[in-house]
Amino acid sequence: MTAIAAAIDSGDLARFVDAVFLVYIVLVIASVAISWYVSFRGSLPYSSALRAVTGFVEETTAPYLNLFRRYLPPVGAGGMAIDLSPMIGLILLFVSRSIVVGLIEG
Repeated sequence: MTAIAAAIDSGDLARFVDAVFLVYIVLVIASVAISWYVSFRGSLPYSSALRAVTGFVEETTAPYLNLFRRYLPPVGAGGMAIDLSPMIGLILLFVSRSIVVGLIEG
C-alpha cells in the first residue's frame, strides 16, 4: 500500500486536478454552445444519444452557473438578452485552476 502512495507525487496530483478543471471548463463551454444553438435554431434534432449528452452537460453545469445567475441578471432586452454567468464562471474557474494547481505543485 505504501509503495502505491509513494509513487504518486504532487506533480501527478497537480496534473489530475488540472485535468478535472479542464474537463469542467469544456463542459461549461459546451453548455454555452448548446444554448446558442437552441436559441438560434429553436431546438436540437431528436436523438436519444444527443439528448443524453445535452442532459448530462446541463445537469453538470447548471448548479455552478446558477450561483452567478442569482446575482447577475441577463443583460439586454427581450429575447436577445445575454447571459454573462458563463463568462464570470469561466473566469473564476481559470483563476481557481491556476491557484489550486500552483498550491499543489508547491
